[in-house]
Amino acid sequence: MVSGRTRRGDAGHDPDYPLEAVPKAARRSPAGLFVLLASFFFFTPTMLAGGQTSVGFRFGDYLLIALVAATVLALYAALMGVISSRTGLSTVLITKATLGRAGGKWAALLLGGTQVGWFAVTLAVLGDLIGRALSFDTTWPLVLVFGVVTATAAYMGAKGLEMLGWVAIPLLLVLCVWIAQRAISDVGGWGELMATEPITEMSVGAALTVLIGTFVSGSTQVGNWSRFARSDRGALIAIFVAVIGAQSAMYFFGGLGSAAYGEPDFVLALYEMGLVAAGAGLLLLALWTTNENTAYAFGVAGAELFSVNDKRPFVAGGAALGVVLALTGIYESLTVFLTLLGTLVPPIGGAIMGQFFLVWRGRLPRQYLTEKGGVTGVPMLRWSCLAAYLTGTVAAGLGSAFDVGIPAVQGIVVAAVAAPLFHLLLSRGRGPDTGNPSGATGTAEAGSAAEAGSAEPTR
Repeated sequence: MVSGRTRRGDAGHDPDYPLEAVPKAARRSPAGLFVLLASFFFFTPTMLAGGQTSVGFRFGDYLLIALVAATVLALYAALMGVISSRTGLSTVLITKATLGRAGGKWAALLLGGTQVGWFAVTLAVLGDLIGRALSFDTTWPLVLVFGVVTATAAYMGAKGLEMLGWVAIPLLLVLCVWIAQRAISDVGGWGELMATEPITEMSVGAALTVLIGTFVSGSTQVGNWSRFARSDRGALIAIFVAVIGAQSAMYFFGGLGSAAYGEPDFVLALYEMGLVAAGAGLLLLALWTTNENTAYAFGVAGAELFSVNDKRPFVAGGAALGVVLALTGIYESLTVFLTLLGTLVPPIGGAIMGQFFLVWRGRLPRQYLTEKGGVTGVPMLRWSCLAAYLTGTVAAGLGSAFDVGIPAVQGIVVAAVAAPLFHLLLSRGRGPDTGNPSGATGTAEAGSAAEAGSAEPTR
């Protein structure tokens, strides 16, 4: 494993600290963090999910469901973000500390892989929309070009993402207001809109699963940006406001187009409204910003997965894979993709929160950090957190299979509660749970004062 920060000027230097804690000198203001997060969560495919679910409800009922989904994501993202702002570590490094080295690799593969999937979905949407605007029968060259273009700022790092955000967020807001005015006018006013009847059947649990699933993976990885926050309070406020604002807007405008025109596909709804050519220009920058953040996320995950202290090769490789997926039809499997995310990803965050807040009492034990902020001394597997993750995954899977409750939320809550329970069970019933067959240093459940949270805080 590569440890320690590469000196500035060295060939392999990455200014975003993919394998270390972000030092205080590199932290950013709450305004900069807000822009980073808002540009990430202004995710146009979330509109697609909103369109696909709103057709199953009266529009007023759909708005309530969407508000619940946005609030759940905001609370979840805020708690996950505080963990990274306090430690300075990315989500995959926090996962490594909690689940162990092997568990961290699984999380990096899953979280990075889902972001590659979203990168591909966004490319497909962008290629389709621009192709319609330009009357192109063949869109694969557009997908290829946009795949390269939308990974550029991610390759540059967080600073490049923030600069793009200041440009794209206002443009996306303009687009959304424009769509709202046209849709409400075309449908006959707000009263007529609220009276629209569902054109298909969908349960509340299924709708929440899809809506939450659009960004449960992104919310789990919000630490990739909140680790640059200067304070926990600043991170908490910036994350909550950015997430609930952006998600609510995306749900509303996506559902609005669907309710007004009976077309759950946002791209086709724009086409019906005659806004394709004009909307394409604004969506180009909006989707560009979203995909830059997505590429950044899978770049950081790839750096941890392969223990390389440079995210840039994985930004390039993930973007190439995303282009291939976009060209082979991942967009057609969006609902299945979201359901899978809602089952497998949320329990990771639940296990992390349970271990960090309830076992370590809000502080990462100093023994797990190197002098320069790398993660070290962790076991191959922390069995209590692995058991908590699997328990949460089963809970989410059963909820999805039998349409009971909100599977993603169940996965988070069950895993968070199970983490301290399994910690106590394994510590008392079997003694120290090393979970370390390879013989590396570090214990899985030390049972010591440091493990329980009385270790010297890292930040």
